[in-house]
Amino acid sequence: MSEKYPGKDLYPHLFSPIRIGNLRLKNRIIAAPTSPSMITTEGHMTPEMTAYLEEKAKGGCAVVTYGEAIPHSATGKSHNKQLQLDSFGVRQGLTECTRRIHNAGAFANIQLSHGGMYGGLSSVGGDIGTCEVAYGPSEIDMPAGHVNEMSRELIFEIIESYRKAAKLCKDVGYDMVQVHAAHGWLFSQFLSPYFNRRTDEFGGSLENRARFLLMVLDAVRSSVGPVFPIELRLNGDDMTDIGIGLPEYIEVAKMVNDKVDMFNISCGNHEDPAMFCRTHPSAFFPRGVNVYLAAEIKKHVTKPVACVGSLNDPAQMEEIIASGQADMVEIGRGLVADPYIANKALMGRADDINPCLRCYECFGATSALEMIKCTVNPCQGQQMQLREELDAPAAAKKVLVVGGGPAGMEAAITAAKRGHDVTLAEKSGTLGGNLHPAGAAWFKEDIRKLCTVLINRVKEAGVKVCLNTEVTPDYVKEFAPDALVVAIGSNELRPPIKGMDGDNVVMAIEAELHPEKLGKRVAIMGGGLVGAEAAISFAHEGKEVSIIEMKDDVAMEVNSFYRGGLMPQVQKSAELFVKTKVKEITPQGVLAENDEKGEFLIEADSVVCALGFRAPFAAVDALCDMCEESYVIGDCHNVGQIYHAMNEGFYTGRKI
Repeated sequence: MSEKYPGKDLYPHLFSPIRIGNLRLKNRIIAAPTSPSMITTEGHMTPEMTAYLEEKAKGGCAVVTYGEAIPHSATGKSHNKQLQLDSFGVRQGLTECTRRIHNAGAFANIQLSHGGMYGGLSSVGGDIGTCEVAYGPSEIDMPAGHVNEMSRELIFEIIESYRKAAKLCKDVGYDMVQVHAAHGWLFSQFLSPYFNRRTDEFGGSLENRARFLLMVLDAVRSSVGPVFPIELRLNGDDMTDIGIGLPEYIEVAKMVNDKVDMFNISCGNHEDPAMFCRTHPSAFFPRGVNVYLAAEIKKHVTKPVACVGSLNDPAQMEEIIASGQADMVEIGRGLVADPYIANKALMGRADDINPCLRCYECFGATSALEMIKCTVNPCQGQQMQLREELDAPAAAKKVLVVGGGPAGMEAAITAAKRGHDVTLAEKSGTLGGNLHPAGAAWFKEDIRKLCTVLINRVKEAGVKVCLNTEVTPDYVKEFAPDALVVAIGSNELRPPIKGMDGDNVVMAIEAELHPEKLGKRVAIMGGGLVGAEAAISFAHEGKEVSIIEMKDDVAMEVNSFYRGGLMPQVQKSAELFVKTKVKEITPQGVLAENDEKGEFLIEADSVVCALGFRAPFAAVDALCDMCEESYVIGDCHNVGQIYHAMNEGFYTGRKI
């Protein structure tokens, strides 16, 4: 038994070493390749990106991988900003990055990638600064533009670029390299008989279509030597009729088995929004949904195999490895939510891991903000600013936090950890606030886990909790705090619609918490995220659901990555009435109106009001007036998402 590291007894396979080439990995946890846009326009590493990767090493991963570095930027740059290994001056940032990863206790890995035709087409990853010409296996017209056939001369030029890139990576301190042959990029395109219609040695049979990949692997090996590890990211199934499936990928894996040191088995295609949410599984899929592909390929190769698929539970990872489905696990978004998964598991603290909500805010920030953020991790993307431990305040203060939702809990936890005397008052009988209705749906288990994690942290931080306590201005005056944090949330909107007071009307929060109160036919007024997700939940409960939305479509405020997985679920769960106005609620349902149908009745037994929330400014001001030092956070400051609540709570706790 290990007294120092209880995780070695809880997860003996996960924390057993494994050898990959000349490397002895201390555990079986690898930080999967990720590539947020914290890269210069010249294609160089930034200090922010280095700090982001360094934290994963500090968190206990055996290997930390940077994703999608481009060996041939003239044709392969598929994102607006990508690391370009053929850019002059790139070595300095790479060297600094490998040193920082090593000093933090992990091996450094880097993924070599090429966008193929998407190097010259507007794509999910990029719409500006793309390559001048799009090159693919064969000439083809795509929705985003024309694709030229890659000449043999260009193929050999790209092969040489991989050789040079691999040598550069080894020279600057990387311990291994990964060749990306999945997700619809260059080698996936060559493997696909739909895209590859060539008649030379690079087209036709599967062996010919795999030739480009095999030659690149040989070139990489020639430059890094016999024991330097080469990892191959390979799909187990393209899951599309324009790609190939598991039987063909088994054959490809067998072809390259003697050319690589390990496999990383994924699936899908980045350019198909619905498939993107399978490659990076959404909350509508079970965790580990793609592990079976790694398990099947593992039966046919002799080299170690890693699996992926929204993994973040050490117990599940242990079971995967113990049962022989894979030799290692690779974690992407889970380490964005909590870079310390490995260390927390090792110390027997798995119940303190931030659960990834699979909301794709990390992906959304990469494109919209050119950096990374996370709904549940306020430190993500801020590693440079948060290098120091939480500083103790100049003087400990008596702090009153009003409201026990995510903003209030996070503020209380952070302030208490810094040494303040914190009391958290909540008017209901439990902490969590709107996390409870938000986590009520069958696919929202991760929000329920987040609520539990925060409640546990409140207790561990020594916060005094007063439940069933409604805080009034007189309460604040009598309590006499040195600092007041107001996090009382928002109120559901009840617009003055005729019939709104009818017995058949249920507010969204009540409906989410108690769907049993709804009749068979449910009409939801409001097609924002709350209404859209409620429709999926109610349909799962056996209801017949309609959504009424004034805008052109539902869930338009949601980031495109989450929306790609959400909308297929909404469309099969509800009848959608967009560009439609509610005129009146009647005992028979909702009287609606739009340009196409005029005035019409949407029959419903229950009408759910999901028309948004409003901050209670008057109540906020009344409380704040009672204390010289006050802070307003969460929905009562500005109605937003869980991200805003957690972020404001954390940084407010640091300011006090």
